[in-house]
Amino acid sequence: MIRIIALLILVVPGFLAGVGIKLMRDMLFGILQPPFPFLWMQFIAGLLLFLGGLGFVAGFIFRRDRKQDKVQPKFQNKE
Repeated sequence: MIRIIALLILVVPGFLAGVGIKLMRDMLFGILQPPFPFLWMQFIAGLLLFLGGLGFVAGFIFRRDRKQDKVQPKFQNKE
């Protein structure tokens, strides 16, 4: 049950990162999506979505590995 919850927690930021990649790609090809009035604004929103989603997934995995002592010594908790 916990694994399913963890998967669901990771699906939403992963989806948002995918949307961010799509927005950035559309900007490079000159396709303006409806909620954005300018291409540069669409690119910035896509970049923020991508970095936010990627950062959340990376932080989730890093925290899980830190709890299980699967990281290098320099990344382990200093308690």
